[in-house]
Amino acid sequence: MHPILSEAKRSFNQAVEHLRKELSAIRTGRANAAVVENINVSAYGNLMPVKGVASIAVPDAKTIVVEPWDKSLIKEIEKGIRDGGVGLNPVNEGTLLRISMPQLTEESRKALIKVVKEKLEECRGTIRRNREEYKGMIVNAEQQNEIAEDERYKLTDELDKQTTEINEDIKKVGEEKEKEVMTI
Repeated sequence: MHPILSEAKRSFNQAVEHLRKELSAIRTGRANAAVVENINVSAYGNLMPVKGVASIAVPDAKTIVVEPWDKSLIKEIEKGIRDGGVGLNPVNEGTLLRISMPQLTEESRKALIKVVKEKLEECRGTIRRNREEYKGMIVNAEQQNEIAEDERYKLTDELDKQTTEINEDIKKVGEEKEKEVMTI
C-alpha cells in the first residue's frame, strides 16, 4: 500500500476511535464509568479528571461507585460530578460516592440522539477534511513527478474507497449508539 494511503487509513481510524470515545461518555440510562471518568474536579489546586483521583466501579447496571484515593477530596469530586453537566446527582456515603443512573425520559433520549448526530457529523467533517488533504498530497506527488498520472487516478480511487468504508463504519457506530440510547 502506498504511504499516503497508509497514513490516510491511520488518520481515518483515529477519527473513528475518537468518535467512539466521545460517544461512550454519552449517558444511556445504563451505568458506564466513561460517563464520569473525564469530568474535571478541583484537586490539589488543579483541575483533574475523576479517573485521576479516584477509582470508578460499576457494581450493577444502574449504579456507579466513585471511591477517592484521598478521602479529603470527596466533597470536590461530588461537586464536580454534580456540576459536570451530565445530569447526575451523587450520594456521599462518607468514603465513597454512589451514583444511581436516573431513567431517561423520551425528551432526554431525543436530546441525546441529537448530540450523537452532532458528534457523527463532526467526525464525517474530519474525514472529509482529511480526504481532501490526502487527495492534495496525491496530486502534489504527481506534480513533483513522484508518481505517474495513472497511479494518481488509482490512488485517488483507493482513497475514495477508504473514505466510503470509514463513513460506513461511522454510520454503524451511530446506529449502535442510537439504539443503545433509545433502549429502555
